[in-house]
Amino acid sequence: MIFNSSATDLLVHYGHHFGQTVHALCNFQALLTNGILRMGELADAPEENFTAEERHEHRVFQELLKSVAGLEERLMQGRDDEVDAVAELASTSGARGDDTKSLKGSVLNWITPKGQNIIPPLARNMKVDRGFHHERTGALLCPAGLDWSNSETKAKLKSGEIIVTGDQWPLFLYADYHYDPEDPWNGLFRSALLVCAYRHTFTSPSSVDRELKATRSGNAQIHGMTRVTLPSIAYIAMQNRFSLTSSPVFSCTDTVTDSERFYNSILDIFEDPDEKQEVNDLTVWWNRQIFPSYSTAQHPLVKNSALARIREKRARTKEVSVPDGDGGSL
Repeated sequence: MIFNSSATDLLVHYGHHFGQTVHALCNFQALLTNGILRMGELADAPEENFTAEERHEHRVFQELLKSVAGLEERLMQGRDDEVDAVAELASTSGARGDDTKSLKGSVLNWITPKGQNIIPPLARNMKVDRGFHHERTGALLCPAGLDWSNSETKAKLKSGEIIVTGDQWPLFLYADYHYDPEDPWNGLFRSALLVCAYRHTFTSPSSVDRELKATRSGNAQIHGMTRVTLPSIAYIAMQNRFSLTSSPVFSCTDTVTDSERFYNSILDIFEDPDEKQEVNDLTVWWNRQIFPSYSTAQHPLVKNSALARIREKRARTKEVSVPDGDGGSL
């Protein structure tokens, strides 16, 4: 099978967006190979035969098929070398690299207090003085639950005596960079820094500093985005975190930044059924920040409002009047 130029452009174009909004670090070769097996040889295999990770991978694969017209047919009819070609064209690394480069300098604008300067200054094109080597970036990267103002803790973070893993989330993820150990969801993934990076990446760099109007532009407009996706929040968090570190080159296997574990740990909590209410509230909050025209119908009801009480009363009435197995009411 030969891919024409328009099909090639579409795969490259969507592959970039796929990484930003669906899954940033997946292995496309494995994703396609395993997805084809699930549709072919393993089509009749019971769902319970697959691990949770395999089921998640297949959901990601199905998302890819839905988004690129004709891709399923091309994959099922193609030879192995053509599947390899699709994997290479749809690779997400290109867009990730562009975003990494773009955010490296821009992040300094957002972490500089208004009317002040970062002391000592941070270079825009080099990162060697970032991370725990600098007071500002160190405070933002400090894991929630640790005290950056504690001189011993600070020294151990700088020296590497305290090793920070990807599932130790940094303070910059929190609104006002404040972590409440009694309510760890309070302000989580709601920092101004994340919003700035999201607007910069998905709407336009110029939208960061001006009031958003009820329009869409940039990547969001190009791809028809009308809502924020949860993986896109994890993606921006990962990119933001890397831009604050001193590591010069992004690598999924870098054990110092541990970016893959960081990204996956965020996706895990987003997909945890026990966290559904908090995640739903977070999604609504993000849509309000990025898409001003987001339907008010999606906003959660204010607790104890008249409308909320009406809905509660109606739900209780329905529960009482549900018929039992003998035709009566429960």
